[in-house]
Amino acid sequence: MNNSLLDVNNLGQSIWLDNISNNLIVSGKLQELINIGVTGVTSNPTIFHKAIANEEYYINKLSALKSSITNLEQRYEQLVIPDIQRACDQFIDVYNSSAQKNGYVSFEVSPYLANNKNETITNAKRLWLEINRPNLMIKIPATAAGIEAFEELTAFGINVNITLLFSLKQLTDCWNAYIRGIQQYYNRYKTNKKIKAVASFFLSRIDSAIDSKLPQQLQGKTAINLCKLAYQHYNNLFYSDNFSHLNQIGFMPQFLLFASTGTKNNNYSDVLYIEEVIGAETINTVPDNTLNAFIDHGKARKSLNTNIDSAKSDIEKVNLITNLEQLGDSLQQDGLKLFTQSFDALIDLMK
Repeated sequence: MNNSLLDVNNLGQSIWLDNISNNLIVSGKLQELINIGVTGVTSNPTIFHKAIANEEYYINKLSALKSSITNLEQRYEQLVIPDIQRACDQFIDVYNSSAQKNGYVSFEVSPYLANNKNETITNAKRLWLEINRPNLMIKIPATAAGIEAFEELTAFGINVNITLLFSLKQLTDCWNAYIRGIQQYYNRYKTNKKIKAVASFFLSRIDSAIDSKLPQQLQGKTAINLCKLAYQHYNNLFYSDNFSHLNQIGFMPQFLLFASTGTKNNNYSDVLYIEEVIGAETINTVPDNTLNAFIDHGKARKSLNTNIDSAKSDIEKVNLITNLEQLGDSLQQDGLKLFTQSFDALIDLMK
């Protein structure tokens, strides 16, 4: 039987699942996905809200926690951290067999802290120690404060998924912070611990925000074209003198992770944001429906390195219509508001 996920893996890209719940783990479904080529998991407040609101396991456990924990955020963490730990344990063989390149599970710090560097660092360190798994990845938004926190957390050897990236400048700022962070780590510890960081670049939200302003021939292409240009910059940065000495020591580049890859426009292919962004040393985190669609009819081919001149030309045309850097900043703020609203709703469930 053809396995499109393994085909993608063979091209050097990792497919992660953008979902987690107790039922997914205990039912054996997560292990089934691992067996066919899923190599990691990302989570967020929206995902946990859906699980906690609908699964009897969480409802019963929350009832017990209410008698012992008064703080609502602490209730939430105690409710879900065991599942993060169980998921990490399920992926540990993937983590070890991939030389620590895969097998990660992301858990997000509170979005309330997005603009507070020190509190982000404090809480990320606390969660890192409490969850206590080598294949944990702490997820923080790429605000100015978040990028500063990311650099410091990297310098302490903590795996980070820095998220809510929508522009090339935001990506570049994160990659530079990562390089500074691992250099500081090496200066401090004189070891090449396999620190893993990813930069989560959001796709479908970009096209949804901009398509109505564009002529038809440019619609549905902006996010993919930005990914192609980002991938060129990734290779230029991490395979240059700026990183070569760290690479020789044994540190990994900060991989691009493609997020928001479920197609929101029904006129586009339901596997558009997988098929068109496949390249080595990248990750695609995929919601269930999109994953199932790709398993059913997706085709794997190296696509990130194709039509680069056309991608540059199209992005230049789009920039004449709207400033993509400003759009990226606006989308990040919108995304942070959505994260915060989801977290508010999640905390309301804890009452």
